[in-house]
Amino acid sequence: MEWNGQKAREAIEAFAFGPEELIAAVEVFKSEIGKGLAGDAESTLKPLPSYLGLPTGEEQGEFITLDFGGTNVRAEHVRLFGGGKYVQAARVAKPLIVPGRYNHAGRGASAAGLFGFLAEIIDAVLGGDHETPYRLGHTFSFPSAQDSPRDAKLLSWTKELAVPDVEGRWVNERLNEALLSRGLSNVRPTAILNDTVAVLLAAAYQWDGVAIGSIYATGFNACYLEEFGGEKQPMVMNLEAGNFGWLDQNEYDLALDAASEKKGEQTLEKMVSGRYLGALFSRAFGDILGETFPAVSGEDLCRIIQGEGAALLRRMAGIPLTDEQIGECVALAEAIVRRSARIAAAVYVGTFRHILGNAALGVQNIAVEGSFFTHMGIARVALRDALQEILKDEAKYVQVLHVTGGASLGAAIAAAMIEG
Repeated sequence: MEWNGQKAREAIEAFAFGPEELIAAVEVFKSEIGKGLAGDAESTLKPLPSYLGLPTGEEQGEFITLDFGGTNVRAEHVRLFGGGKYVQAARVAKPLIVPGRYNHAGRGASAAGLFGFLAEIIDAVLGGDHETPYRLGHTFSFPSAQDSPRDAKLLSWTKELAVPDVEGRWVNERLNEALLSRGLSNVRPTAILNDTVAVLLAAAYQWDGVAIGSIYATGFNACYLEEFGGEKQPMVMNLEAGNFGWLDQNEYDLALDAASEKKGEQTLEKMVSGRYLGALFSRAFGDILGETFPAVSGEDLCRIIQGEGAALLRRMAGIPLTDEQIGECVALAEAIVRRSARIAAAVYVGTFRHILGNAALGVQNIAVEGSFFTHMGIARVALRDALQEILKDEAKYVQVLHVTGGASLGAAIAAAMIEG
């Protein structure tokens, strides 16, 4: 096994996402939103209605929230005071998988076991209180169909979850059955929403002028408020942006997709989200060395970019890589993350273009939540650079707001909006 410098240069170039690709992605994304809203079966974007508008900022009350959308599940006790003020009073978080103990995420798991696990976490955040009545807001971050904000039918698992007998079922109905089985009749699932929608609600509760909500973490998604031209009440639409399918995939993208749980689906997400970028790096790194390596974590990818991953890379390679070769590894990791951020920028600007048509951009805020985006400085810089590249002088009107705890806060706000 030895380092192939030519392969390294080719791999770095494979993750380039140049100006022409960036502009084209903006226009196609805008077009796909319109086609999806019109019910065009050929569109890879099928915006999903949340049946929620934006909050007033004056919502109040005490709520239990459940955040289920990735590798960890969180329950919280949230108090809303109005005026954009709130307190997250208690919190319990547990992973879906603990190797050697349990697995509530894979094909070998059961729906009963999964929802029982969710009820257990809710019970823990209540401290065993089975008397005080609470409304529950549920952030459920998987593609789902709704005909009201009260429940959602799972269309398909993403993020490599594969629990049988949940797809095609009503999620809050199953959760309520599990709560009743555990003696938690005092907790009533009232609202269910995607985490992206929750981020938008959380940001709009606290700030004015928030146009887009986005998750940029393990997964990637975006949502916005659709005005419907005055035909009906404005509603937040979940774009399920991760399924956008008009991006050119390189050989590493194609190999990752072929090995994924959902082949041919979530194409954009597999090129953008933190769940997959480490795997893309490992595939390219392995191609350079003629070997196969397990995916590096998002944390390790960050260390490599920050120049702190030399020991890890040499250990993975099993050969004494030179400083120049380590530098090529850093450039490769940077290229993967930079492409991710440029694609995200195309999603945001494409959404702006759909919302505004030919109108001037004006002041716009994008609310973004996600540990990957928060901790990956190069992604934030690359996103800002791409916005500048696309919008030019208008870029100064766009602000990216960093949201924390949006999934929980947004779920509580949704429950308050429905019952309020």
